[in-house]
Amino acid sequence: MSGIYIHIPFCKQRCRYCAFYSTTLHTLHGSYTAALCRELEQRKGYAGNKPVETIYLGGGTPSLLAEEHLAEILKSIHCNYRLATNPEITIECNPDDLTPAYAEMLARLGFNRISMGVQSFCDEQLRRLGRRHTAEGAREAVHNARVAGFRNISIDLMFALPGSTREQWAADLCSAIELRPEHLSAYNLTYEEGTPLYRALQKGEITELSEEENIAQFNMLIEQMRAAGYHHYEISNFARPGHESRHNSSYWHDIPYIGLGAGAHSYDGTSRGWNIADVAQYIKGINCGTPVFEIENLTTEEQYNDAVLTRLRTADGLPTEWVKKKFGDTLYNYMMLAARKEIATGNLQEKPNGNLALTPKGIFVSDAVIREFIYV
Repeated sequence: MSGIYIHIPFCKQRCRYCAFYSTTLHTLHGSYTAALCRELEQRKGYAGNKPVETIYLGGGTPSLLAEEHLAEILKSIHCNYRLATNPEITIECNPDDLTPAYAEMLARLGFNRISMGVQSFCDEQLRRLGRRHTAEGAREAVHNARVAGFRNISIDLMFALPGSTREQWAADLCSAIELRPEHLSAYNLTYEEGTPLYRALQKGEITELSEEENIAQFNMLIEQMRAAGYHHYEISNFARPGHESRHNSSYWHDIPYIGLGAGAHSYDGTSRGWNIADVAQYIKGINCGTPVFEIENLTTEEQYNDAVLTRLRTADGLPTEWVKKKFGDTLYNYMMLAARKEIATGNLQEKPNGNLALTPKGIFVSDAVIREFIYV
């Protein structure tokens, strides 16, 4: 079981909060697509001929690519990889791009899941974030995807936005739930150094919400999503039963994946690799047969720390017997020492299957809980 992640680093404009690598050089769409297809062929042995369960086009803004480029990428995957039965094939879309014709084209090509960056249903907040769509545009995009036949749609929202109130956040959640997406991801706004939003914060043009307000909005998120029938299966992710993100779940459950494109990361179980985060250098390296990338071989302790960081974020939790078998007695004992402490505080629970999972109380202090488990 494995997944393919393909990074599409193109954007029409940079959102004011985003620190991910992207470019607005749209003249490179064709040459970048060609390089991606070459990399797909060059690295087809990375997955070890295991069937590919998930394909995910992320960005950037993959929905900026034309049909011919998307078709080339999917054709290259089908030619070079063995796909599992009924793979999950996701594309991230900006609501502005999801016209009726574009949505129909995506369905025709074989995409079966759309992840849509809505962020807010408040037009004032969308302008503040530098988004190019409107609240009504987001609603229309979901409608267009439904008409095209999509039955697996994910929406991204952000909370604790500057100047936001609990009433506004409640309205955002209601607007999202009314659209009945199969999946919703909600992220706490972070002010990344070097972004326009960070500079505005430093200048005093906007004010960061208090920790109390952050917690209150996160609590509202959990309560409203659960009340609407969504499973809170990872700290930031909610799904209707059976619609959990299969691709993202592989990241959280130690399943190898290959990442292709500028800045993309890969993981084979014992090492991580990443391509250069520069489109021009990426294309040149692939075309010349000298791809620019780095590899980090992970120690047993680093693999354990990665497992803690990811699995404790999930509702499934951290499997104790798996840790003992995979990492040995020393790290198992270290884990159980931390577990006993956090269970005593009420932040952690031992599930009937022996897994360690955050309690509702522990979710609010998850970073602090996870730090107790990190082996240093």
